[in-house]
Amino acid sequence: MADSVASGLGEEKETEKEDKEREKHAAKSEKRRESSEVTETLRFFDKNGSRKGKKRNLSDLSLVRFISAELTRGYFLEHNEAKYTERRERVYTCLRIPKELEKLMTFGFFLCLDAFLYVFTLLPLRVLLALLRLLTLPCCGLGGSRLLQPAQVCDVLKGFIMVLCYSMMSYVDYSMMYHLIRGQSVIKLYIIYNMLEVADRLFSSFGQDILDALYWTATEPKEKKRAHIGVIPHFLMAVLYVFLHAILIMVQATTLNVAFNSHNKSLLTIMMSNNFVEIKGSVFKKFEKNNLFQMSNSDIKERFTNYILLLIVCLRNMEQFSWNPDHLWVLFPDVLMVIASEVAVDVVKHAFITKFNDITADVYGEYRASLAFDLVSSRQKNAYTDYSDTVSRRMGFIPLPLALLLIRVVTSSVKIQGSLSLMCVLLFYLGMITLKVLNSIVLLGTSCTFVKQANMEEKLFQTPPSASSSRVSSRAHRPKHTHTTPPQGEPAAEKGGASIISQPAHLPENPAPKLPTSESDTFLTTPDEEDDEKVLAAASGIEGEGLKHRTPKKDLLEIDRFTICGNRID
Repeated sequence: MADSVASGLGEEKETEKEDKEREKHAAKSEKRRESSEVTETLRFFDKNGSRKGKKRNLSDLSLVRFISAELTRGYFLEHNEAKYTERRERVYTCLRIPKELEKLMTFGFFLCLDAFLYVFTLLPLRVLLALLRLLTLPCCGLGGSRLLQPAQVCDVLKGFIMVLCYSMMSYVDYSMMYHLIRGQSVIKLYIIYNMLEVADRLFSSFGQDILDALYWTATEPKEKKRAHIGVIPHFLMAVLYVFLHAILIMVQATTLNVAFNSHNKSLLTIMMSNNFVEIKGSVFKKFEKNNLFQMSNSDIKERFTNYILLLIVCLRNMEQFSWNPDHLWVLFPDVLMVIASEVAVDVVKHAFITKFNDITADVYGEYRASLAFDLVSSRQKNAYTDYSDTVSRRMGFIPLPLALLLIRVVTSSVKIQGSLSLMCVLLFYLGMITLKVLNSIVLLGTSCTFVKQANMEEKLFQTPPSASSSRVSSRAHRPKHTHTTPPQGEPAAEKGGASIISQPAHLPENPAPKLPTSESDTFLTTPDEEDDEKVLAAASGIEGEGLKHRTPKKDLLEIDRFTICGNRID
């Protein structure tokens, strides 16, 4: 019995040894096979094409064979088709950027032109109508609870601001300012011009807030508790702001005029090269779609402002040369250089920003739809602001200081004497009104087309959300379930497009906020929304599951130009 057990154990050990030997033999054979494959690549062919059996030695390596191998080596791009397709689409996107960007710039230019012409054409007529209403009230009697409608009060305030600021601007000597700036060195003027650009953005940011505060203080319902310092202090602040901003733009125009009239054109070249420095400060930063939208609005405003500055420079130079038309052709190359540099910088900047941030060129169509929505919504019954103020908030373009400076330059450059001159001025004014009306009609039709293409028509009939004193506090009182659909039988929706040109009606004081339900413009969000939600959750003690029920982020239509910094990068 013991012998059989021992023999069985011995047989098992022998079989284990045989299995180990077989594994070793298989491993050795595999290594030999791999080495043979390696050496196979080192074999070479003789002149007849037969393979030689021995391995290649170091002495057999030849430079000619290496060069021939490099010349005949091939590869297949279809092995990474997705990568190369993406590269090609990026090239096509960069090629589409100039066309799409200029479409947006052209549309934005005419929007700014419409708001700018409004100051010269319709605003004086509206002020006259409001004053006529005040004068006829004793005869007609007080038919309502208000002496003037809120829009008329705002128009009268704008008119008074323009009159007071123009009387203050008449004491500013443009010629003395020109010679004072011309006496400075080139590098000093370059620094001054950069400082003026920064100051212009800061003035635009704070100036619209000053004007909005004045309009709301003057039109706020009287039954509410007074929480302001009064209309007169706000009015004085608005007058001071418009006057200082007009002086700043005058200095900017004077510096550009000095650059045009310099002999060697070195200052103009330096100022134009400053535009290309803007590429360095923008291209290599992270941009979201809402950041790009605000930068596009800023570029539109900057381009329109530069056109007005060039017009002022040409008027001043033509006056000095007794309106000789030959001198206009002398200024034409410099004007063309300024415009070309602006366009080139904008195209290169936007092309590389979209490339580095994987943004498609179709986003500029969405930007146009958003600007068009502002124009169409200002003609609604539930409009809560004038269109020129909407453009100011969206783009940072405030037409009052720029219009004031242009009036000052034109009145000092053109002398009006005799009845014929007055007739020419009247005809010019009628021509401006005609241009304003035609521009408004074309813009309104184009904007309706853009809004319809973007499927944003249902948002036109929604009540605008009421503003609160703080962004965080407004979010704290928002309901959790915000995706509400407007009722099917809503009266405003039944009127359709007929209410686009209607007069604004009086709304309740605190309308219930309704957030948009359309998905056409929810592609943009504010970059600091997530941080504010965290602060709100920490302040209200919401943790864990509370953050899962956050309200939707702001869409593009709720973002003003200066609510958040235009070039803020997160």
